[in-house]
Amino acid sequence: MAGKKHVAVLMGGWVNERPVSLASGAGCANALEEAGYKVTRVDVDRTIAAVLAELKPDVVFNALHGPFGEDGCIQGILEVLEIPYTHSGVMASALAMNKVKAKAVMAAAGVPVTEHLIVNRHQIGRDHPMEPPYVIKPINEGSSFGVLIVNADVPHPPQELTREDWPYPDDLMCEKFIAGRELTCAVMGDRALGVIDIVPEGHSFYDYDAKYAEGGSKHILPAKISPFVYQEIQTLSVKAHQALGCRGVSRADFRFDEREDGTGELICLEVNTQPGMTPTSLVPEMAAHEGLSFAELVSWMVEDASCCR
Repeated sequence: MAGKKHVAVLMGGWVNERPVSLASGAGCANALEEAGYKVTRVDVDRTIAAVLAELKPDVVFNALHGPFGEDGCIQGILEVLEIPYTHSGVMASALAMNKVKAKAVMAAAGVPVTEHLIVNRHQIGRDHPMEPPYVIKPINEGSSFGVLIVNADVPHPPQELTREDWPYPDDLMCEKFIAGRELTCAVMGDRALGVIDIVPEGHSFYDYDAKYAEGGSKHILPAKISPFVYQEIQTLSVKAHQALGCRGVSRADFRFDEREDGTGELICLEVNTQPGMTPTSLVPEMAAHEGLSFAELVSWMVEDASCCR
């Protein structure tokens, strides 16, 4: 019975995505209580191993986002403590969080990715590292933190890169900008859910505020694209999920250039192993479209939890 399981919901942490994680964790904890589980909410700090060793939950629901929470670190602690946990394991989490290594694995599995360069922000100077338009992003961040889009008419790279208080690592990924639609698809187990077309409202791209602020973006589900492209996105999402070794729920993000004078490219940008679970998040919306309530979705994730993931 669900009521006999004690679930510790990990949330918060100390990275940029703390507010999102707190929102995700609160929503998931409430839904798990609604489903009959005993729930303990844990605001994670660097004493988390000792906290969990004393708490001794049956399962950990990982609602952390960003570094430490989805890069294999917390997963390693949970493996040592032998506490079953949700989402992906150590290797898949670390791999998917590193955008460069993840792209190499996905490309080898037949998932289309865009060309990129690794650049050091101090060496970019005043010359474009590649023909604009292009995108510069940190290699190991989520929620679009540090993402800069360089348009075709910009004469030089972004000057933010030269700031002394630049808050991200110096080595960055510079990749070709793919125009067109922002599409996303979740995988639950090994089954693709629906495809959402994300339309930012009042934002130039799907940045942090577009992701999490109320009214920041419009979600069209199912995406109004051809049945062939829709199915191809679902197929590629499962392929990327499996190639990276993901478990539980993941979400793959795509760009599709279907403009009249466009290239027709369908490109996978990345796979998120810890998708947001806030009121404006995409995965709960996709699950609802499949007939799964939020409580049913998080319950499935708890029952799917294990070690050695």
